[in-house]
Amino acid sequence: MPLSPQPMIVSQGARSASVIVKVLILGGTTEASALARVVAESGIPALFSYAGRVASPRPQPVETRVGGFGGVDGLARFLADNRVTHLVDATHPFASQMSHNAVAAADRTGVRLMGLTRLPWTPVPGDQWQHVPDIEAAVDVVAGPAERIMLAIGRMHLDAFTRQPQHHYLLRLVDTPQAAIPLPHHTVTVDRGPFTVDGDRALLTTHGIDQVVCKNAGGTGADAKLTAARELGLPVLMIDRPEPPPRQEVHTVDDVLAWLGHDADLGV
Repeated sequence: MPLSPQPMIVSQGARSASVIVKVLILGGTTEASALARVVAESGIPALFSYAGRVASPRPQPVETRVGGFGGVDGLARFLADNRVTHLVDATHPFASQMSHNAVAAADRTGVRLMGLTRLPWTPVPGDQWQHVPDIEAAVDVVAGPAERIMLAIGRMHLDAFTRQPQHHYLLRLVDTPQAAIPLPHHTVTVDRGPFTVDGDRALLTTHGIDQVVCKNAGGTGADAKLTAARELGLPVLMIDRPEPPPRQEVHTVDDVLAWLGHDADLGV
């Protein structure tokens, strides 16, 4: 759907004036989709932006665009051209560059910014987690004899694990890969969360997995593998999140809606 070139007006009911509010949601996460549903139901005009890394993104109840902006300059221009007043960064916790771009573009244009971020996963009794700061550190840790590893990191950083070609990697991807997987020994399963503990326990058992390597994405859509690993006594190599840029941040859709209502005096 093409983007409207003019701002949309939110009715103030009995108020004598109207306030222009157009929310840009930087999405791709479950939380972003939940926010889109809530703002649509609340009558708040919004645009939803996907990065374009998934072939078949979920449809949203608000206007939607797909693709990058072209860095800080492009995002700032988009905010100004579309008269965006509120920017919600609800991207994946590992989409660090986009989050930094959002802060810079918001500062440049004066658009109000809020981060909607999942709380990270934390270990519970019975977990066998080893924390590493980034992908490269994870690659170093899995040096050693050949194992069967569930590599739950998406498709963006698979090349890094070519330094450890001795392992057989189980890859769970959202889309069927269009390019050759760079890892010499691998199995691909195409699936989209939320996942279940029973399903992930069966997946780990069927493929004889020795350990799980994953990013600390947080949330409930993909945490089933952690419970399954704990029940099976498997170690988990947990890649910690990058530090987000300094910004205002909340963890629930209700908190974002309260911010929008207070900031824009919408009465939502």
